[in-house]
Amino acid sequence: MTGMRIIFMGTPEFACPTLGTLIERGEQVVAVVTQPDRPKGRGQQTLPPPVKLLAEQHGIPVLQPVKVRHPEAIEEIRSLNPDLIVVVAFGQILPKALLEIPGYGCINVHASLLPCYRGAAPLNWCIINGETETGVTTMMMDVGLDTGNMLLKRATPIDPDEDTRSLHDRLSKIGAELLAETLDRLAAGGLVPEKQDDALTCYAPMLKKEDGLIDWGKDAAGIKNLVRGMTPWPGAYSYLDDKLLKVYRVQTGSGKGSSGEILSAGRDGIEVACGCGSIIIHELQLEGKKRLSAAEFLAGCKLEPGAALGKRG
Repeated sequence: MTGMRIIFMGTPEFACPTLGTLIERGEQVVAVVTQPDRPKGRGQQTLPPPVKLLAEQHGIPVLQPVKVRHPEAIEEIRSLNPDLIVVVAFGQILPKALLEIPGYGCINVHASLLPCYRGAAPLNWCIINGETETGVTTMMMDVGLDTGNMLLKRATPIDPDEDTRSLHDRLSKIGAELLAETLDRLAAGGLVPEKQDDALTCYAPMLKKEDGLIDWGKDAAGIKNLVRGMTPWPGAYSYLDDKLLKVYRVQTGSGKGSSGEILSAGRDGIEVACGCGSIIIHELQLEGKKRLSAAEFLAGCKLEPGAALGKRG
């Protein structure tokens, strides 16, 4: 326990283990700042962020400013007199006026090995790009996008079949552990911030739905990485007879044919030709239907070799 007055800023599930660790350590979390409740899912039901629910379970005051850069939000945070602000996947850029409030600064828990994969979607892009290793970095925040001086890093391998959901769950726990270690070492005075090498930077911009469109002309390994990196959201997809077809779990094969051509369809999967090699689809979801195994899908939708997947129209 550091004895500091801490404000925690975070929003999604990824941030919950770190907030949970602060609570378990007995840290004085004087407030949680999170995004406003928003409509979610098909029914567009207004739901609170996961971090808000966790904070309320422990009686921690919750602030939900629409824009944290607004003067009234900054002044409300200032009035809490925090010594430190901890930020995990908050979802808004913090202005200079807010960063300067806590005496010990603002620490961010970022889901990549900085300076690589600065930005909003590091989990997805490291898988899409075929990385075999990633990790978590704690850093002192500045006004740039994930450009602050680094405190600690912890690396972890990426399994060849791992998707974003699995990696998300692992890194959220690693992030919580690393934040605890960071606080302990800062309190002991044994941690020297390290400047990032901007020459090594790459970016992980926020994903858009269209980023998931499969180009069957690409090689099988690249398509597999796209599927892994887009699962569970926003989803890799193609089109079958002008209907959107989401693709979830695949493996690479050695089949040959025209790009997007269905080579075979059976209980063991649906094999589709790529620019180099083939993709065997094991789980998929046709527009308006449930996510199914290949065998379940084929029980209700007959696919013949020679048919093709591709763009709409």
